[in-house]
Amino acid sequence: MGGTESKVGFRRAIVNLTGRTNQTIDTSDDAFWDQFWSGTINNITDIFALVTSDDIHLLREESPTNFMTLICKAVEKLDSAVIAGPSISFSEQAIVLNCVRLLTRLMPFVFESEEWRSLFWSKNTLDLEDSFHGEASGNAPLAQILLKKLSDLLFCPAFTIVAPATVGPDTLDDFSIESIQHIWEKGVGFAYSRKTPPHIDSNRTEILKLLLTCFSETMYYSPPDSSQPNLWLSYFTSSENKHALPLFTSLLNVICAYDPQGYGLPYQHVMFSDFREQLVEVSAQVLMVILDHEAASMQVIEEKSTPTNYFTYFLSRIHREEDFHFVLSGLIRLLNNPLMQTYLPNSCKKIGFHEELLVLFWKMCDYNKKFLFYVLKTSDVLDILVPILYFLNESRNDPGKVGLMHVGVFILLLLSGERNFGVRLNKLYLTRVPMDLPIFTGNHADLLILVFHKIITYGHLRLQPLFDCILTIIVNISPYLKQMCMVTASKLMHLLEAFSTPWFLVANQTNYHLVFFLLEIFNNIIQYQFDGNAHLVYSIIRKRHVFHQLSNLPEDPATISKPKKKEREEQGAVVATSPENGEWIPTKEWVATWRKKLPLQTIMRLLQVLVPQVEKICIDKNLTDEIEIITFLQNGTLVGLLPVPHPILMRKYQPNSATSVWFRRYMWGLVFLRNTSPPIWCETNVKLFEIQKM
Repeated sequence: MGGTESKVGFRRAIVNLTGRTNQTIDTSDDAFWDQFWSGTINNITDIFALVTSDDIHLLREESPTNFMTLICKAVEKLDSAVIAGPSISFSEQAIVLNCVRLLTRLMPFVFESEEWRSLFWSKNTLDLEDSFHGEASGNAPLAQILLKKLSDLLFCPAFTIVAPATVGPDTLDDFSIESIQHIWEKGVGFAYSRKTPPHIDSNRTEILKLLLTCFSETMYYSPPDSSQPNLWLSYFTSSENKHALPLFTSLLNVICAYDPQGYGLPYQHVMFSDFREQLVEVSAQVLMVILDHEAASMQVIEEKSTPTNYFTYFLSRIHREEDFHFVLSGLIRLLNNPLMQTYLPNSCKKIGFHEELLVLFWKMCDYNKKFLFYVLKTSDVLDILVPILYFLNESRNDPGKVGLMHVGVFILLLLSGERNFGVRLNKLYLTRVPMDLPIFTGNHADLLILVFHKIITYGHLRLQPLFDCILTIIVNISPYLKQMCMVTASKLMHLLEAFSTPWFLVANQTNYHLVFFLLEIFNNIIQYQFDGNAHLVYSIIRKRHVFHQLSNLPEDPATISKPKKKEREEQGAVVATSPENGEWIPTKEWVATWRKKLPLQTIMRLLQVLVPQVEKICIDKNLTDEIEIITFLQNGTLVGLLPVPHPILMRKYQPNSATSVWFRRYMWGLVFLRNTSPPIWCETNVKLFEIQKM
């Protein structure tokens, strides 16, 4: 009953505030303003239900002074709680949390208006500087004051951190927060473990959600303007944030130490609430947003004495193997969680924030090369590879998962740029994850190529821009693949057969690139790994007409500009995904520029040597079984018969401005979709990406 009365009182206060459109309420009227945070509202869902978007728009447009006062008074309450001392009483905690919830509700509506955004970074907003204390007084913009107070609140004893056992309730007020071990969880930079009560995890989650909301100003810029500096992130990641190091390690450790299975009991997640999962998810979102800020500056971080983003700087400085092991094992455990299979249906908890984890892994490898080398040093990288391939295969037909597809492919492109990745792929694939792939017996390279073949042949139309990246990955690993199974070899030949169809080659200005990539894959394997790849050699011999067709390709596009219906049907889905001609008109000169560069010499020499031998043995011994032919090829050699091996060329992932803009849109779109309960941004005019309402 009391809770209902409190909600009615809160709603009455909102109606009273929005109804005074022509009246400016005095900032010193504490009795009025305290109604918005002194009640017994105890969750953010109630705040979102009681303060509607219409209320906020009306208040912002018709009574802007009252709207700004409401925000300033809420920030003032946070400031007072921090200044009062390291400890916060239970009643003060309720007020702080309600202020945090209210600000989380209001801030997206502030970002809708360019004028309101700038007000947060102007000094002496509403002349309320006397309301704030200490170093924040008057001289700092309201945005800086808010960020400082939220940062302080994340390390407040008995509120967001566990107070040391040596500090009792009577002495807590006199205890210096600077001397407390700040880091939330055991892991990187912190060797001690503390049991954290659920309410502390819940408090951390609410404050982090407000921080994430403050950082979300980028959502309200159109894509061309999204690269302009985000002042909220610039300040929070600068040296002004005295909690940058403990917060970075806290977020990282909370994520990597989390085990969704807990004690491993079946259906444990059904019987008990898990406040830690919510904290881990929002920690991953906050950390990936922070690490993406001014990502380009990492290229010159060693040349600068002062980093522009201390979080990325701290990430790049991690170097201890035990820290790398902690981070990698945590990411492996979480990424493999959705793949778990049990005899009891739904008995294991499945997390849903694997996309955030993939982004964090990408950032870790990109910013800290020592971590990347550590990942590739052992076969642990395969425990990252398998879930990535699983997510790619599961998402290939879902247009809403195109962003996940890009991130997964970019990660594999980053890994494939290192020799050790290709070497590790030769390990046998024994763990059978449920994927709709052909049955095969082989290694992890076979798994990777089969998943990529599935994506190319049966994936969504919007994945076609990824074909170059996908084939580049296979090119990078091809010189190190010691053995390929027959199924994989057949799928690679199928891709070449489809992409080398004459009409497909001239259907688009860049389609021929795909053929160049595939020929380079075959050349690498023949030149460097011939002895163990009889299956691929056999497939090349069987489909030798494809290579002869390429070598005899006419230069006149008029004869090959239109596909035959039969060819379309034979090539299947691969060709069906090719773009229409449109305005592109191929010319004889254009065909000539790339036709003469086709790297066919090695393959044609192989066919010239082996085809007569295979034909002869088939006639002499009356062979009809491909196994016997493959055995013959395994015992053969081409030493001294092939052209001089070409140098191994590794193509590495190179970020650019276009990919940065795309990634920023993807990242914030992911944050938007993950925070629909309550719907933090759903009722505002987001411009960074398009929202399709069902």
